[in-house]
Amino acid sequence: MPLPPGVYRADHVGSFLRPKPILDARETLDGPNPISAADLRKLEDEHIATVVRNQLASGIRAVTDGEFRRAWFHLDFLQHLAGVERTGSLSSTNVTTHGVTPPKIAVVGKIGHPNAIQVDDYNYVESVRKESELAATTTTKVCIPSPTMVHFRGGREAISPEAYPTLEPFFEDLVAAYQAEINDLYAAGCRFVQLDDTNLAYLCDEGMRAEAAKRHGADPQALTKQYAALINKAVSKRPKDMIIGIHLCRGNFRSQWFAQGGYEPVAEVLFRELDVDVYFLEYDDARSGDFSPLRFLPENKVVVLGVMSSKKAELDDKDEVIRRLKEAATYCPRGLDQLCLSHQCGFSSTVEGNELTEEQQWAKVRLEVEIAKEIWGEDLSK
Repeated sequence: MPLPPGVYRADHVGSFLRPKPILDARETLDGPNPISAADLRKLEDEHIATVVRNQLASGIRAVTDGEFRRAWFHLDFLQHLAGVERTGSLSSTNVTTHGVTPPKIAVVGKIGHPNAIQVDDYNYVESVRKESELAATTTTKVCIPSPTMVHFRGGREAISPEAYPTLEPFFEDLVAAYQAEINDLYAAGCRFVQLDDTNLAYLCDEGMRAEAAKRHGADPQALTKQYAALINKAVSKRPKDMIIGIHLCRGNFRSQWFAQGGYEPVAEVLFRELDVDVYFLEYDDARSGDFSPLRFLPENKVVVLGVMSSKKAELDDKDEVIRRLKEAATYCPRGLDQLCLSHQCGFSSTVEGNELTEEQQWAKVRLEVEIAKEIWGEDLSK
């Protein structure tokens, strides 16, 4: 069975280190003389064009905008939904070793989708990609946060009881908003959407499962099934030629992590109940557990295995990467045919980025492509 269109043997989760001019410009936003929105977008356009070309030059074929227009992988999308606001920070239990607490969101009114959120950004990346001599063999991928991100961290307390006395209408409105965004992206020409989801991965962590049970008043396994149903409804109206991927992440702030635990607690629901085409799974170290949960993988789905690390500056051991890919393949119904290769996450899930240089980042990407070609051959679409 061939790979889903737009999925490649050497793939990438989405984000890249922000160039210094973008970092400098963003630092002005909270100051007395902030850069204008028009000037910031012009600057972002310039550097996004460069990062798209660098991806293609390095061998990446599913290109993104590097998330250069975002400070956080999820908030910069979610705050454009009607009824959703950014409000302060999460609790002290989420403080990183850098002393930073992630901002939180609250549902303050009825959720809606007044305007397309990612279409203009998609159109720009697509225009750059189409200028390349590789246009016929590449894809523009759009990464958006999973709808679970609106519910998991805040729970009932973060959802206005005036807007939603009960939660069933909340979930219905959230689904409708995602369906509208996916429809807008499809109409613009997008054929590959990746949902970024930390919460299904956090539900692999025993401590976070216990916290979730208290916060939501629900059994973690029931919450897992509820989230699978939520995602399924959100993507249920996509046309047959649109590919949906999902990326599970245990945290990626400045080379740090937040959760640990293998996929076993969510594996059967993840692989057997979730209606997506491809999984991007974090597997860069022992925190992610062994590969045995892949035994639930259906024959018609693909896993992009994140056995390489975007968190560290040094290059991954090539032989070890190949060994681990082959080990993982023993659990898949169709072996290596169902696997692709990536780093466990992007290089900059937040604007700060991981602890490495741009030069080191691209060296790691080139090594990934080299390994993929050694395993699967020169044509990375097969």
